[in-house]
Amino acid sequence: MNYSLLPKIELHLHLDCSLSYAVVSQLDPHVTEQQYREEFVAPSVCVDLRDYLTRAVKGFSLMQTPAQLRLVTLDLLAQLEADHVIYAEIRFAPLLHTRQGLTPVQVVESVQAALQEGSSLYKVIPRLILCTLRHFTAEQSLETALLTKQFVGQGWVVGFDMAGDEAGYSVAPHKKAFALVKENGIPFTVHAGEAAGPASMWEVIRELAPRRIGHGVRSIEDPALVDYLVKHQIHLEVCPTSNLQTNIFSSMQQHSLATLYQQGVSISLSTDARMITPVTLSSEYQQVTAAFGWGKPEFLACNLQALQNAFIDEELRSSLKQRLLAAY
Repeated sequence: MNYSLLPKIELHLHLDCSLSYAVVSQLDPHVTEQQYREEFVAPSVCVDLRDYLTRAVKGFSLMQTPAQLRLVTLDLLAQLEADHVIYAEIRFAPLLHTRQGLTPVQVVESVQAALQEGSSLYKVIPRLILCTLRHFTAEQSLETALLTKQFVGQGWVVGFDMAGDEAGYSVAPHKKAFALVKENGIPFTVHAGEAAGPASMWEVIRELAPRRIGHGVRSIEDPALVDYLVKHQIHLEVCPTSNLQTNIFSSMQQHSLATLYQQGVSISLSTDARMITPVTLSSEYQQVTAAFGWGKPEFLACNLQALQNAFIDEELRSSLKQRLLAAY
């Protein structure tokens, strides 16, 4: 089945990991298509998550000025429209984009301005999640949390996240940042259960109590954790092909998503990174269909779960739900 024309919700998408070759060649005309494939795109199987993440440096190095941030943001919105993603939560770490003199505030303002411009050009509703990273200091995480507090309510920034290598860094240095976010009623999600196993998920559940977890696919290794996710309705933002690239599963048929879905865990599907992981959400649906025999009912259910857990107001949630139900 061709899923390209069906409306989709995408909750887990990194801005600085989703640059198309078209925009990279605009930003740096010296980059050939072969170089792009070799240096910006991860191979089908990396050594681990850290190996996969080395490609991200190429992306954010080209996102250091307002003009660059504008081009990359508009490029991603064009990709999303072509993929019929009707609502997307796009995440990035503002502190990575200050190498040429921008302040973190100016970085967020630049991306927001691009979203404002792009919203009149493309048929996608975008929102922003601001990320801290596992290897950041406590001060950097708190700065990102304060930045999120500053911009939430202006129409674009809707949440906070912690990304990066959970195998190498604990939650502890970031607890003050999450406390600030929670005190101010700001929605948040956390990467876990990807590079590290169930222990990393239990850590974030115990220390941070998220309602959403980015990836979380290694929860399948702990039946008690799966039961906890179901009981407490914790939503997993699953990125299938990315999980193959980071060497979590050897094939799509071995991926845990179908079993988690069958056991009642709330999941949705996302691409993670449309550059490092060279996929679309439509192609992810095709891969999942080929591996597990899924069809419209399963993808509708996942999109509705995504919508239920999206960081949006009830009016927009209801409107998007009607669009999904009408199409599926």
